[in-house]
Amino acid sequence: MSSRKTSKKSEVPSIFHYDEQVRKDHPAVAGIDEAGRGPLAGPVVAAAVVLPTGIVIEGLRDSKKVPAEHERKTLFWKIANCAVSIGVGIVEADVIDRINILEATRLAMKLAVADLDRKPDILLIDAVRLSNLPLEQRSIIKGESVSASVAAASIIAKVARDDIMLDHHDKYPAYNFRSHKGYSTNEHMECISKYGPCPIHRKSFRKVADVQLPFEI
Repeated sequence: MSSRKTSKKSEVPSIFHYDEQVRKDHPAVAGIDEAGRGPLAGPVVAAAVVLPTGIVIEGLRDSKKVPAEHERKTLFWKIANCAVSIGVGIVEADVIDRINILEATRLAMKLAVADLDRKPDILLIDAVRLSNLPLEQRSIIKGESVSASVAAASIIAKVARDDIMLDHHDKYPAYNFRSHKGYSTNEHMECISKYGPCPIHRKSFRKVADVQLPFEI
């Protein structure tokens, strides 16, 4: 359950202190992060999240440090229920193949910002800078460990992408996307070797391009 900032400052995780400092000069802070740069299949998904002033969300941290799916879902709904605004950007595998994964990640982040229904005063972005945006921005290495807004964006992006991959599992059950979400596991590589890449595989990625059975189902 989310709660307002307590009187004992030391009890509040440092990621929330960071955002409060930024809000002194930029009231609407949007944290931006992505999920899905590394997989061999499916989209890259970015999220932009504007949290309210003074909010503390118990347990919020980088999605990579939340291994349990049910906990990520719980955090997802905590964020969704308190956020001022949430935007999501999705770039599919065929576009990733055309423009490369880094540019696709930047595009997904721009789409997430455009999807916000409140214009932010500043963007806090995990390790990336976005060109041609008339907004102040900070690129923060391991931003999800520094900023609550970026951590919230990492959770939203991860859960949104996982849900997309569950839908793809129903469409292409032979690849068991439900289990590995498109990442390069031994099971996934065996499926690609057996069936060849399917339409949502990133055919520009070497592990997919090198498969000897390049047909689609």
